[in-house]
Amino acid sequence: MKKVTKGQWNGYDTYILHSRELEVTLLPRLGNNVISIWDHARQRDVLRRPEEDDLEFYLQKPYHFGVPLLIPPGRIRRGHFTYAGQEYQFDQNTANDNHIHGLHRTQAWCVSDIDEDEDGCAITTEFMTSDDPNWMRQYPVPLKLEMTLRLQGSSLKQTFKISHLGDQPAPFGLGLHTWFLLDGEPDQWTLKLPVDSIYSSDEELITTGETAPLGELAALNDGLNMKGRNFDTMFKIGQNPVLAELIRSDGYGLHYSADPAYFKHWVLYTKGEADQFLCIEPYTWLPDAPNSGLPDSETGLIDLQPGQTLELNVNLDMIYPSEEA
Repeated sequence: MKKVTKGQWNGYDTYILHSRELEVTLLPRLGNNVISIWDHARQRDVLRRPEEDDLEFYLQKPYHFGVPLLIPPGRIRRGHFTYAGQEYQFDQNTANDNHIHGLHRTQAWCVSDIDEDEDGCAITTEFMTSDDPNWMRQYPVPLKLEMTLRLQGSSLKQTFKISHLGDQPAPFGLGLHTWFLLDGEPDQWTLKLPVDSIYSSDEELITTGETAPLGELAALNDGLNMKGRNFDTMFKIGQNPVLAELIRSDGYGLHYSADPAYFKHWVLYTKGEADQFLCIEPYTWLPDAPNSGLPDSETGLIDLQPGQTLELNVNLDMIYPSEEA
């Protein structure tokens, strides 16, 4: 069972990691997205996955399915900023001529390694940003991106390595737009998310860096039921652990955690009132960080130096209320 097999989605190769508990499907050639996690123990999809007839929509907005990678996450005002003397102009692809959700879309990643052992299995993929003229036009600093997925029982670990191949400092931010399913039963699910405060946004939905009290959402620190919730909200983690716990009423659920050295913010998104899904999104940087005027220690902007290799880790652990898995 601890193996990696190949499959297909709309004619594109997929790689499927298997354990007794889970089946994790990666789509390297269209954005290196984890498009599906199937839970054998509970016979359910953990993530919002794209159907075969979703191809056209997926190609337009791949960050609406699975665990898409955002580099960088969130909005940038007018898509423009200057950093270390270098001007950056991202495509103005959302309202008010701003930019949203970065340069990573459906680029083709290459599989560089597959590993199978007694404890689990893993796959490593990589992408050179210099191979994408559209990327380099907007972010003219070459990077090597690598991702390793390791599945071990009911635990999935994502390790991202970002290597700076250029000759000048560059600003870096990364986020994940992870679509966890609520199965149309939001009242059965409770989210515990230790956070400090809510980030304020201006009329263009760009975070200002200012924070507001949690108010009734302080219940997130102990557990908040998802019924009737409508989220498009960014939270400051502060000194709390970088850990989300989404638990169903029968005790089944998941722990979703990220590297506390780099991940400073959470976004919750339900696309209207919570029903089928809840996006739990870890971000390293505050959207529009290079323009904020705030210190990197607050925004989470990573000052990537020439020759530097950065490693980020995100973990998903399924929770079972009995020995069924």
